Amino acid sequence: MNNISAASDLYNMRHSLAHVLAQAVLKLWPDTQITIGPPVDTGCYYDFLFSTPISDADFKAIEKEMRSIINKGQTFAVDTLSIEEALKFWKGKRQKFKVELIEDLQKKGEIEVTNYRNLDAEGNEMFVDLCKGGHVENLKEIPADGFKIMSLAGAYWRGDEKREQLTRVYIAAFPSKQELQDYLTMLEEAKKRDHRKLGKELDLFTFSDMVGPGLPLWTAKGTVIVDEVERLARETEQEGGYLRVRTPHIAKGKLYEQTGHLAHYKESMFPPMQLDGEAEEYYLKPMNCPHHHQIFASQPRSYRDLPMRLAEYGHCYRYEDSGALFGLMRVRSLCMNDAHLYCTEDQFEEEFIAVANMYLKYFELFGIEKYVMRLSLHDPAELGKKYVNQPELWLKTEEMVRSAMKKTGCAYVEVENEAAFYGPKIDVQVWSAIGREFTLATNQVDFDVPGKVGLSYTTADGSEKAPLCIHRAPLGTHERFVGFLIEHFAGHFPLWLSPVQVALLPVADAHGDYAQTVDKALKEKGIRTQLMNASDSLGKRIREGEKSKIPYLLVLGDKEKDATAVTVRNIISKEQVEVSLEEFMEKTVADITRRSLQPSIGS
Repeated sequence: MNNISAASDLYNMRHSLAHVLAQAVLKLWPDTQITIGPPVDTGCYYDFLFSTPISDADFKAIEKEMRSIINKGQTFAVDTLSIEEALKFWKGKRQKFKVELIEDLQKKGEIEVTNYRNLDAEGNEMFVDLCKGGHVENLKEIPADGFKIMSLAGAYWRGDEKREQLTRVYIAAFPSKQELQDYLTMLEEAKKRDHRKLGKELDLFTFSDMVGPGLPLWTAKGTVIVDEVERLARETEQEGGYLRVRTPHIAKGKLYEQTGHLAHYKESMFPPMQLDGEAEEYYLKPMNCPHHHQIFASQPRSYRDLPMRLAEYGHCYRYEDSGALFGLMRVRSLCMNDAHLYCTEDQFEEEFIAVANMYLKYFELFGIEKYVMRLSLHDPAELGKKYVNQPELWLKTEEMVRSAMKKTGCAYVEVENEAAFYGPKIDVQVWSAIGREFTLATNQVDFDVPGKVGLSYTTADGSEKAPLCIHRAPLGTHERFVGFLIEHFAGHFPLWLSPVQVALLPVADAHGDYAQTVDKALKEKGIRTQLMNASDSLGKRIREGEKSKIPYLLVLGDKEKDATAVTVRNIISKEQVEVSLEEFMEKTVADITRRSLQPSIGS
């Protein structure tokens, strides 16, 4: 039985499977040009240039050949070649993409590369690839029933649309047949929960070609969800001592030049605007922090003013590549649950832990049971390029974050070379109810920009010092977070988040007056309602209410009218109970106020 559990073992298995895929493709289509085949989070892929197109109909033949290769128990042998030897070898194989990769390595000063050869039991070479390594010892370690070819996609070589368009073959690969099946089941459920599909069915948001790609339009129902999430954040931040601010959607380019954002993020910013009569260039705001820094700098600050926590649901704009746009998950117009905490070094740990505790509160509220926080560190080799060149401050602040994280008790992992350019950060990964992973939010430490832009406070001894700044956005953006919630709840939002919380269904026209009386009473309690008059049959209206995922359907007939009561249908449990109108309102208001995950009636 295979026992692939450690992350490195899984990486090696998936990496080896990419070689198996390439070997199978070359067996079936010998004149294919091969490129690269890396492991990914759910398996691997390989990019090919086929002389004749392949399709989904070819998957079965490829998988059959792959299993045949695995069952033969091939092993790996490594050859270290000089650049010149490698060029000669791959030119002999007539694999032009491999030659190009080696030539690029040569330009970077590399003097050696490695080839990995697949050998059969007799030591015969069955396949060879240019590769850095990371493989199983024997291909029989790969579960032959633990992988499946998932799809084909187009991919330009080197991501350059002027270069060859390749065919990318995606494979899902897991340590066992059961884990593969669990993943495939999750994908099927994810299709049903796709936020783009449910968003349209529930009339939550839309996109318009007239407005532009990546620029979502929130409908009235979607806006209810957005407003409720923002109300939650406002209340939480008010309790946490945050000060709310507002900043404009544009600013002069020199603001972003001063903070360093223009140098690091210009490619992700919308093009500059030149205003009549002004020499300065203006940009749409890509992030809020430069603006918040200006608010901090607008008055003299003392150590007595710190920590200062400035919060804003600020609207930002980022020029994402059109191919990367994906529903609400990757957009060009985004509203961020942003805040910047200016503090002293002595205050840092307490502030950082308070932010982590805020995350935990939100996780509990939204029923997020699985999460991990990624401590993203710098790479010393990238100082002065990707990261500000202050090695001592990097090590110091990374240790400060590490120490704070240990005290929170939160699960976290450390990852290299993923920090912000100005300091280490925590990226928050969460899993939805069906086990789908999302990048939710971030919590960043900035030891560089405050001093760079001249922010300072007067210390107790009268000297001036730059504050540390914590950038945090525990609910990320409205767009991504609501997209996550749609899929997490499958559109069945908790009562407090539901655009329509209660639908009223009079049995017949004769019960219309009572329905309006109940409707008015509920609205006076702040409950969002929809009156579904008796123009259609009761059964049809119940089905419509369930399709719209309205938490409570109230059936109102003679019995309910005479008793000043309501018959409550809980659309998730399908339970139907009769309660007094007063009791219904009392329990419903309590559930909404507490932001309960489950409604009290009929659960």
